[in-house]
Amino acid sequence: MLLTTKEAARELRLTKATLEAWRCRGGGPAFVKFGRAVRYRREDLDKFLISSLRSNTSNG
Repeated sequence: MLLTTKEAARELRLTKATLEAWRCRGGGPAFVKFGRAVRYRREDLDKFLISSLRSNTSNG
């Protein structure tokens, strides 16, 4: 299932603007682009969450 930016932001408890900024700068979850339409796969959001796990604040 493909999610819009708004839906993906809601899933991650982030703002839509945060995901849009990450798309421009890099560092956010992978996304799919069809022309001008941007979509996120749920499995890519899950991978992003797993890669963001930290055990303490000094782990980057």
